[in-house]
Amino acid sequence: MMTNQRSGGILLHPTSLPNESGIGTFGDEAYHFVDFLERAHQHLWQVLPLGPTGPGDSPYQSYSAYALNPVLIDLQHFVNKGLIGQDDLSEAKRKNTGKVDYAFVNSSRENIFGKAYRAFCEAAPDADRKAFHDFKEKHSHWLDDYALFMAIKESLGGIPWYEWPDDLRLRKQPALDKSRQELEERAGYHRFLQFVANCQWMKLKSYANEKGIQIIGDIPLYVSFDSSDAWANPEVFMLDEDLNPEMVAGVPPDFFSETGQLWGNVLFKWDYLKATGFDWWIKRVAHNLELADIIRIDHFRGLVAFWAIPFGAETAIDGQWIGAPAVELFEALDKKLGKLPIIAEDLGVITPDVDEVRERFNLPGMKILQFAFDKSPANPYLPHFYPQNSVVYTGTHDNDTVVGWYENLDAEDKLKLHQYLGSIGTGIHWQMVRLAWASVSAIAVVPLQDVLGLGTNGRMNVPGTLSGNWQWRFLDGQLLREYEITLRNLSTLYNRTNRVTEEEIPDPDNHQ
Repeated sequence: MMTNQRSGGILLHPTSLPNESGIGTFGDEAYHFVDFLERAHQHLWQVLPLGPTGPGDSPYQSYSAYALNPVLIDLQHFVNKGLIGQDDLSEAKRKNTGKVDYAFVNSSRENIFGKAYRAFCEAAPDADRKAFHDFKEKHSHWLDDYALFMAIKESLGGIPWYEWPDDLRLRKQPALDKSRQELEERAGYHRFLQFVANCQWMKLKSYANEKGIQIIGDIPLYVSFDSSDAWANPEVFMLDEDLNPEMVAGVPPDFFSETGQLWGNVLFKWDYLKATGFDWWIKRVAHNLELADIIRIDHFRGLVAFWAIPFGAETAIDGQWIGAPAVELFEALDKKLGKLPIIAEDLGVITPDVDEVRERFNLPGMKILQFAFDKSPANPYLPHFYPQNSVVYTGTHDNDTVVGWYENLDAEDKLKLHQYLGSIGTGIHWQMVRLAWASVSAIAVVPLQDVLGLGTNGRMNVPGTLSGNWQWRFLDGQLLREYEITLRNLSTLYNRTNRVTEEEIPDPDNHQ
């Protein structure tokens, strides 16, 4: 069991936090959200992957398995440090419309980041310089490659590394040395942004921990083909002699998509990883355990067997299952890092061997309430089938909101839901939160959209689509006092908090 305490928490990516700079950041708005969690007696804040995103803005398609997304940096930090003036932030001002405008965010940061970096190089205090130096030393095993990768990518107009000139694509030493010399300043700029982002995130995490709130981080199983990881460590991945993918990642048809999902990520070369003692994975997990208290491994089943799709295929249908050494990997992780606080995302096509590995290492799986109410009386997502060692969600970032889901249920499934709940109050979202909190699962998590009772317009992602995702934000004033009270009292009622309130417990059905 990952924890002996029954806990509850909220899923919210930092980009969804409200402010007037186009995107949620690690700034004041994040601290205010932690304060909300504390008042609501929630002990967990779950986030999506925090890495730098590419053209599709998906946190599951990142330029690095280690780096943080610079757009999450709180710009006020630079003003407070005296690196820029308050007026410099005007170009990054944007009214919160409830959506992230990634094009604006990316373009508006460039001048501010550049000015702050130049000022830091010229006049940073000795203590800050030492902290930067120490950060670079500690993270050199990934930071140097990442910084050079980003600098080269920018110098070539942003094209993916596999389209770079051969001497750079194949990492010929003379070409690398030349790029390091010519792009030294720009690589330093990217190291600086990682330093600032890391400092801000670790400070925020420390604040949350002091409030009794743990961070659940998220590790995408795969890295993007266009990533510093694949460019700098091609031996780790299934690439041919010319560094083209032999096969790519995805999943077969499932609940989310009739044609499966073609992710296009590069697959791991497990024979090499096993021969090197899984060193790459050990470093990756260790790094993520610094950034979070608990980590969810996305697509856990891919560590047992993965769906390999021919490179160039248009859909994921024509793939094949290939086995992976999950037992050996987790034995190596346990030996090096100790028993790990890991949540296994075990949704989709799950075979007995996946369950065997998860249970062998005592890892909690995931239960999604939205999956429970179909025609089958033996549906494993029905709460009365849950094991204690599990994490229950009303839905995830890949689901519709509870309200949106409920509105689209057919009459038969809706009747089954009504019968299961016993009664339907004025807020189906609160009924589902209550169901999650009442379950035997050790951990219960609700997306903030379901606390707010939002419809489909609050959905974070529609799997298999390429646009319009990852944009949702909540607005100032939406975190009402009544939500704090309801969450707090549900947590007390179902023993998901060590804190006891003397307030009268209201009926959550009355909150819409």
